[in-house]
Amino acid sequence: MPKRVYLATTDLLFRSKLDAVVHAGGAEVTRDEAACDLAVVELDLPGAQDRIRKAVARGVAVLAFGSHVHADVLRAAREAGAVAVPNSGIEDRLRGML
Repeated sequence: MPKRVYLATTDLLFRSKLDAVVHAGGAEVTRDEAACDLAVVELDLPGAQDRIRKAVARGVAVLAFGSHVHADVLRAAREAGAVAVPNSGIEDRLRGML
């Protein structure tokens, strides 16, 4: 069974890039946040930090991404249990996690 990846982003450019990375890595995108193996979370989304904490509590790996100028937000995501990278590093890190 392929790895199921949930993409929590409203940015259509990132969504299409991440979708392509997921499929190229042999995984599949799921719409079911509760049944994923990996959650990819855009840190600009309202409630992103809470979403990260809940996923980590369920044992789901979380990859979070956001602007490099918001180091405090990236740090908070790491403290919540996510792997957090700036936008420029999201595709490479996702490839590595698949």
